[in-house]
Amino acid sequence: MFIIIGIVVVFGCVIGGFILMGGHLAILIQPIELLVILGAAIGSLIIANPITVLKGLGGAFGAMLKGAPYNKDDYLELLSMQFALFKLAKSKGNLALEQHIENPHDSSLFNQFPGFAKNHHALDFICDYLRLVTLGTENTNELETLIDQELETHHQEQHALVSAIQNMADATPALGIVAAVLGVINTMGLITEPPEVLGHHIGAALVGTFLGVLIAYGMLGPMANAMSAAFASESKYYQSIKAGLLAHVAGHPPAVSVEFARKALFSDVRPTFKEVEDATGKVLPV
Repeated sequence: MFIIIGIVVVFGCVIGGFILMGGHLAILIQPIELLVILGAAIGSLIIANPITVLKGLGGAFGAMLKGAPYNKDDYLELLSMQFALFKLAKSKGNLALEQHIENPHDSSLFNQFPGFAKNHHALDFICDYLRLVTLGTENTNELETLIDQELETHHQEQHALVSAIQNMADATPALGIVAAVLGVINTMGLITEPPEVLGHHIGAALVGTFLGVLIAYGMLGPMANAMSAAFASESKYYQSIKAGLLAHVAGHPPAVSVEFARKALFSDVRPTFKEVEDATGKVLPV
């Protein structure tokens, strides 16, 4: 929603300012210039990126429009879920987790937390590492290295999507110049026309430069930043799981492990200690 509002503000203020200067809106409507700029930008996007990145851009735009994927309630649910897992493991042993991590969609534990249970990637993430724990993994350094490798791979995949949009933003000012030069070339063929005709065509050509710069810095660049922020927020979800899991493997009590997980979150969405304490007190025994 804020992305759309921002784009409307950018274009509204630029075009509104142009009109207030006494400019004529019709001169800015140059579909051919727009075709050259956007068409070439999309073509460069296709040239520069593998098919996996091109396919992932649709979901990336969706994530960008939604903004931060998790709020405080989502993190509170995540912390409560970790508390339930760690409490079960402490009271009955890590092997008691097997029935839940092997069939997570039928697990009475995970189903207490429907938001998390629907998050298939996060569910698979925590089950994979809990499976290693049940198989006897006790070295926190080795486990942390493995988790970091997976998170880094995920980060690189997301960064490729952000870079694809940022590269488009970097290219569009130059492509705007290309469109403007083509317009000037076309205008030179009309050199015998009266000044008012030449002025119209020169103005239309300059719109190419204007559109290239505006699209780059008023739309595509900010969109790449918004996409990066959404991905950064998502990564904190997994960092919280990592922190809690490593604390559990290190032998800390459930409440302490959850506190490790809580501290990994951004301050604006981090539940307070009291909120976590109240939420974990409502967790049903398994």
